Amino acid sequence: MEFLGTTQTASYCGPKKSYLFPEPVSTSTTQDSYQSYYLPGYRYLNSWRPSLFYRVSAVPTNSGDQGSMRISAPLRPPTILPSVRSALYARYSPHDWYQANTVQYKGSESCRHWAGRMNADSLRLMQDKNQLTQQTQDSTGRSLGQRLSDIDFWRSELTYELERLLTETRALETAKRRLECAADEAQRPLKVALECLYNREKRMGIDLVHDDVEKNLIREVDLFKSCQERMRKLAERIDQHINRDAQHALERDLSDKNSAHFIDEKCYNLRNTSDSISFYHGVEKIDGTISVPETWAKFSDDNIRHSQNARANSIKLCEETENTLENVSEEMWKQFTDTNLAFTNRIAETADTKNKLQTHLAKTLQEIFQTENTIMLLERAIMAKECPLKVAQTRLEGRTRRPNVELCRDIPQFKLVNEVFTIDDTLQTLKLRLREAHDTLQLLVLNKARLEHDLSVKANSLFIDRKCMDMRKTFPSTPRLVAYLTTAQASQGPKATTVLCQAACAFRVPLPTSLLQFVFSL
Repeated sequence: MEFLGTTQTASYCGPKKSYLFPEPVSTSTTQDSYQSYYLPGYRYLNSWRPSLFYRVSAVPTNSGDQGSMRISAPLRPPTILPSVRSALYARYSPHDWYQANTVQYKGSESCRHWAGRMNADSLRLMQDKNQLTQQTQDSTGRSLGQRLSDIDFWRSELTYELERLLTETRALETAKRRLECAADEAQRPLKVALECLYNREKRMGIDLVHDDVEKNLIREVDLFKSCQERMRKLAERIDQHINRDAQHALERDLSDKNSAHFIDEKCYNLRNTSDSISFYHGVEKIDGTISVPETWAKFSDDNIRHSQNARANSIKLCEETENTLENVSEEMWKQFTDTNLAFTNRIAETADTKNKLQTHLAKTLQEIFQTENTIMLLERAIMAKECPLKVAQTRLEGRTRRPNVELCRDIPQFKLVNEVFTIDDTLQTLKLRLREAHDTLQLLVLNKARLEHDLSVKANSLFIDRKCMDMRKTFPSTPRLVAYLTTAQASQGPKATTVLCQAACAFRVPLPTSLLQFVFSL
């Protein structure tokens, strides 16, 4: 089989087309000849004749001068692209085409058959797995319900034992609790006193003085720390006779049971339509458990037995506790009142100084305003003298252009010269006074800045002291004061009433009606 077309460098391609002679006309009579045609940049070839033979015929020229001369010019065979040439080897037969279609039909039918079976099997599989999932979920729910019942049982046992433990040790617990509450309650005024000291360190400039307020605050801090130390040491002595481990164990176990009950109840109430469910990949591989049902039940049982043994060792210590609380309360009250009185005096003194500074500042601002007006008037006066000076100088300059003998130093000439010197001297005097006014304004502004700085210092100190007084209004709280009343104080009703009323007036805390009724009933 011959290749369709030839390369451009073949030896039988014939000479190139000459433009010196007219193009010969082809008169081939054979059916096998092929007339090629060209397009710009491309050559086309009929693809329906893969095995085409070419014949080259001699065509006589129609020239009048050379009638007998025959020019043999072979036609140039057409060429094709390499991609078309390589495609000739990829031709398939009709049998291959029908066979490929048949294979495609059978493959499609097989795939549809397999897909149908798979869909049916998938439906059955989904039904089975849905049923299995529902059964597993129901079983888990029943297990969680049983677990909640067990937790409720042990919670009731722990609650009952904890109440019995608190009942047996109530007297000693009351004394110790009063000491601990008093120490804890003293912690808040101690923090307030320390915060007042820290806040007063933010005073600026000359206001950072070691005044009576600071001295009283330092004494108050030392007294509060000393009182706390005394009460805590006494509480430690009482704690040696109280077995707190049993109570802590019961409370901790009960708290854990409450947390576990809350979590299990939340898990028990979860449904497939709940909003709080989510994916937690790998959580089923994590085993964070530390007990089994047997050890879990034994742990609560041991705590109950420990509590039963501890209830037999409770001893009462109350007399020393009452005396200590009474002395500490009186000392703290006295020091607190002294510090508040020092704060009140210092605030009044600072406010009076601030008012005086504000008066001086107002006068300074008024003087600055008047000086600025003077400067503005001086500037306007200077600007007003410029036009007369221009007129006088223009007149003098114009009179210099008088011709010949007319340049006479007459009276107008003397007047104009005198006017120029007078206006110039006036301008110099006004400018000198303007500079003096600016210097005076700078001094006033500097004085104003110093007064404003002093005012800011006084305002800062006043703000700090008032802030400290606001923090000290809530010390001590009235309900806590009632909790600290001892048996001896309760027998002195009028004295206790006086103490409460003085406290309410000092700290500006209104006494509830029920509290007053309770105190007067003593």
